[in-house]
Amino acid sequence: MAIEIKAPQFPESVADGSIATWHKKPGEPVQRDELLVDIETDKVVLEVVAPADGQLVEILKDEGDTVLSVEVIARFEEGTVSTAVPSAEAAEEETVQVGNVAMSPSAKRLLDEKKLDAEKIKGTGKGGRISKEDVQAYINSVPASAAKPASQAITSSSAQPVISIADGEKIEKRVPMTRLRKSIAKRLKEAQETAALLTTFNEVNMEPVMTLRSKYKDMFEKVHNGTRLGFMSFFVKATTEALKRFPDVNASIDGDDIVYHGYQDIGIAVSSDRGLVVPILRDCDRMNLADIEAQIRDFGARAQKGGLGLDELQGGTFTITNGGVFGSLMSTPILTPPQTAILGMHKIQERPMAVNGEVKILPMMYLALTYDHRLIDGKDAVQFLVAIKDMLEDPARILLDL
Repeated sequence: MAIEIKAPQFPESVADGSIATWHKKPGEPVQRDELLVDIETDKVVLEVVAPADGQLVEILKDEGDTVLSVEVIARFEEGTVSTAVPSAEAAEEETVQVGNVAMSPSAKRLLDEKKLDAEKIKGTGKGGRISKEDVQAYINSVPASAAKPASQAITSSSAQPVISIADGEKIEKRVPMTRLRKSIAKRLKEAQETAALLTTFNEVNMEPVMTLRSKYKDMFEKVHNGTRLGFMSFFVKATTEALKRFPDVNASIDGDDIVYHGYQDIGIAVSSDRGLVVPILRDCDRMNLADIEAQIRDFGARAQKGGLGLDELQGGTFTITNGGVFGSLMSTPILTPPQTAILGMHKIQERPMAVNGEVKILPMMYLALTYDHRLIDGKDAVQFLVAIKDMLEDPARILLDL
């Protein structure tokens, strides 16, 4: 039975997507729920799986093509498909003719992969036929620089292309920017061009939180089924309480209107191989520390696998980004429109501090709050950051609402 394979239903904020990778070819056997194709949007990569056992009959949208929501991208034929393949021995008995040179299919694949000249290789098979072993023997007998052309010095990965220099040549590789990277660039540029960005700084003594965490982390993990107690949950809870006290920081700008949100949906910036994504913790005022830690760890794990859903990346009234995990001591984060503020966490570093006339070595962290001065006054921004500082330096304030 013929089935149309369609792109997923995109939300209103996603206009279209593009075909990233076809994992199956027409005629290739496919099992139910096996991955057929990745569709990249400006937020996430969506996976389309096989609706049943069968095979692709026709691909209508090639890799790189733009697709709309629910657009037909391929045709699929349901039914049991034989997966039998010729044995390796039978395949090797076949002969591929390249010019005047005869070779086995595996030898041709290796030649193409290494970009070697078949005329330079002596075949030991019947009638001078080149085998895979002949190609491998040639590769082993010559210097690596001769067997491996300069173009092979470039290797690519899903993250970044690795560029090396072969034989003194300067190698470059041009790759198209992904939709996610283009979307990130567009949003950040938009923020710089439209918002009146200003950053205020403060520093927080992390010793009270570190002491509390050290005292209870084992009991916390045992009680909450393996969920580890980290620092992010303290920052989320402190930020949630501060947002309640300073509604302008939790607001957003929509044209000429200010939208005040009666809830705290906090985005947590997560780094992945494809770029920065910001999944949203919903209704943070209703979450305890264990809920927050478990959700953040789940976001991080699924971000690396491209498993975050579009609904998990939409909305948000405020954002927290932690550059400290990469060693950043101080930075000026850029907010995500239409939000009006973003909190930047940084590396915890021991520094000499003056405490009651004495010098003490304390674990300190710089905090940065970038805000839109069109809506948030400097006084509110500073007091908001001080409120977070006070709650972290005396965590009991969070419980006592002080």
